[in-house]
Amino acid sequence: MENEQGRTLDAGALKALAHPLRVRIYDLLSERGPQTASTLAALIGETSGATSYHLRALAAHDLIREVPDRGTARERWWERPKGRVNLPGPADQASPSGRAAAQIVTAEFFRLRHQTLMEYINRPASEREDGWKDAGLVTTSMLDLTAEQLAEVTAELTSVIDGILKRYEGQQDTPGTRRVTLRTEIFDLPVAVGRAEGDQERS
Repeated sequence: MENEQGRTLDAGALKALAHPLRVRIYDLLSERGPQTASTLAALIGETSGATSYHLRALAAHDLIREVPDRGTARERWWERPKGRVNLPGPADQASPSGRAAAQIVTAEFFRLRHQTLMEYINRPASEREDGWKDAGLVTTSMLDLTAEQLAEVTAELTSVIDGILKRYEGQQDTPGTRRVTLRTEIFDLPVAVGRAEGDQERS
């Protein structure tokens, strides 16, 4: 049974992923499904030799795996295993090399995430198909919570997301579907200078 808590990358896997091109490959396998070294090379503008090298490095730490019963000895297909992956941040690493690896991985993941969001926001109206045009949502809300309430909301959102993922899993071959990205962000902001915690004053 799939571990609902997901896999937390250990130091070795994190260091294997700590290369912008490998993060991009990993992201593309999540976004587009199984790919070969050649199809990935075309997507990112690299040689198939380079993508093949990075694919093997990712596979060595079980970050990706070869698709069974697909491809040939010359054309191998790769996929990202299903399930949640937790990326430890720099502050979670004990060694300088671990912190450096975590910084590379998190910075590149969030750069790609922001790039995808901006591409969506800036997509011309002519490229927004009927039915899909107003289906997405980009929203930001501000509220005041205690640490315990923040943990409760985080758990509630995680439960909702897990339920949605289970409800629609396995639909990749269903006509009319396309890959969408579901994002959730909730975290405490730094305490502003001159405002103590618990101060509810509004400007």
